[in-house]
Amino acid sequence: MSKISIVDLEVSWHVGVGDEERATPQRLLISLEMEFDFAAAAMTDRVTKTIDYFAVAQRVSKFGEGRNWKLIEKLATDVADLVLSEFQPQEVTVEVKKFPIPQARYVSVSLTRSRAGQGMVKRAAWGIP
Repeated sequence: MSKISIVDLEVSWHVGVGDEERATPQRLLISLEMEFDFAAAAMTDRVTKTIDYFAVAQRVSKFGEGRNWKLIEKLATDVADLVLSEFQPQEVTVEVKKFPIPQARYVSVSLTRSRAGQGMVKRAAWGIP
């Protein structure tokens, strides 16, 4: 299966367990990997035959406006559900990077969801590089 990736899309959203942490938008990096058969797009050279990555980036960038989350795990799940429902990839992997620990480069969560699994979480990972 072919993949379309958007790596480290920068957003400023309200995320944090405590009210104080959520009060100010935080810098996050969101990466998406969408499995999609784009053979028809490659043959026809038409954007209508593939997932428009620019449209995905714009939609995801605006998704957090006026919203807040306590956990980046929930945020990643919500972004995955959005991409699956609006852009129809076979599968999407979402990674969210947050920068709350000065001694670490970042904290991240990632998860993969698929349409075949009717939105069920296939795997989730918590990582501190």
